[in-house]
Amino acid sequence: MKLYDKCRRELIRRIGAARSTTVTFRRINQIVMGWINYYRIGVMKLFIDNFGQWLRHKIRVIILKQWKRPERIYENLQKLNKKFSCHFTDEQIYSVANTRLGLYRQAYGYVVNFLLSPKILAIKNKKKDRPGLVNPLNYYLS
Repeated sequence: MKLYDKCRRELIRRIGAARSTTVTFRRINQIVMGWINYYRIGVMKLFIDNFGQWLRHKIRVIILKQWKRPERIYENLQKLNKKFSCHFTDEQIYSVANTRLGLYRQAYGYVVNFLLSPKILAIKNKKKDRPGLVNPLNYYLS
């Protein structure tokens, strides 16, 4: 619970959206890697897997919050769709961007979940010096 609480404090929507993703990713990576290094001796594969899913979901919510408007969400999801050739239609992306659901529920959708997958979140951005988000399960197993 302490790990969840530490990460939850860093991923509060208004705080996480106000900061750059560089700072957010760096702080979350420090917390997760430090906690896993300290408690690695325990058997916690299932816990780390569930925690990683929760963490990526919270990061997706913050990214959608940073994009703010449906037009920007649509544009950025289109860019990701073209860049990684995910083959989503314009209608699917448009419906995700203009949904009336809240951000938390919107981040559970198939399109957002696929376009902002763990592989894409783990990619380091060289232009902005953004570190990639560490996958807790892969880090624990290595």
